[in-house]
Amino acid sequence: MTTTKTAPPRADRDADTAGRGAQGWTFNSPLVLTILLVLVLTVQGPIRRALSAPVMQSWMTVFVAVVLQALPFLVLGVLLSAVIAVFVPPSFFARALPGRPSLAVPVAGMAGAVLPGCECASVPVAGALVRRGVTPAAALAFLLSAPAINPIVLTATAVAFPRNPEMVLARFVASLVVACAMGWLWLRLGRTDWLRPPARPTPDGLGKGAAFWSSVRHDVMHAGGFLVVGAMAAATLKAVVPASWLHTAADHPVVAILALSLLAVLLSICSEADAFVASSLTQFSLTARLAFLVVGPMIDLKLFAMQAGTFGRGFALRFAPATFVLAVAVSALVGAVLL
Repeated sequence: MTTTKTAPPRADRDADTAGRGAQGWTFNSPLVLTILLVLVLTVQGPIRRALSAPVMQSWMTVFVAVVLQALPFLVLGVLLSAVIAVFVPPSFFARALPGRPSLAVPVAGMAGAVLPGCECASVPVAGALVRRGVTPAAALAFLLSAPAINPIVLTATAVAFPRNPEMVLARFVASLVVACAMGWLWLRLGRTDWLRPPARPTPDGLGKGAAFWSSVRHDVMHAGGFLVVGAMAAATLKAVVPASWLHTAADHPVVAILALSLLAVLLSICSEADAFVASSLTQFSLTARLAFLVVGPMIDLKLFAMQAGTFGRGFALRFAPATFVLAVAVSALVGAVLL
């Protein structure tokens, strides 16, 4: 007895043929790679001429210098931040703080010196502190101080300003004063309905090793990306923007401070790398660059988004402008005294 095989419907055959054809045209195929190589070889002349221009050479020099100087501190900060995030329980900070809120604020501000991480790490830690029962004022002081006065950031500042060691002290004092002042301001004016801490805890399904490398990958992708953007912006300011414009802004002390403060908000550079960007802005005074270093780790575009997602949009809309104004004022005052 023989059986006959019926051919599949025409629509199915067409779909199979289209699927095989689509699978054949992938970006991993030698044909596509060959086409890309030919395109690169074709336009290498214009690319080489563009890169050989004096403006582009100056841009690349500043960009590479900023990235290479900042990269070791960024990597070290990311590794240490991941160690603390994975192996140090948030309850440790809750037990270490005084029970009286007014005293807990400066203690939490000083405790920020033991968290060698960028501002991306301080926001989730502050949220965990609030969930564990720490007074919000102390948690907010910790949130603001940790990215600005930890040893990695202060060491990077000393390396970036070798001829101006007073910048390290000025950054430490100004950042700590702003963090404590914002904590005490929350004690006086803050309302619980403005603060919405996260309802879900951090997932604990991963092992310690997997959680460590997950934290490292997250911080490297975020902080590294912002470092590149910041280095590109600094290089553009140095190589493209007319020097007369920068000198015009730099010659007016108030305008210079406000300009670099707004630039810090827009660039959103990781605190372990911002000192090298600030040191390259030599047209501006030390006080204006101090404002850049104090404002950036406390409020920028990515921090605003993270604070809104962690504590609520109503909180961020009130907390961010107050922090910006206070950081600018304190930076100007500390700069006038110490610089």
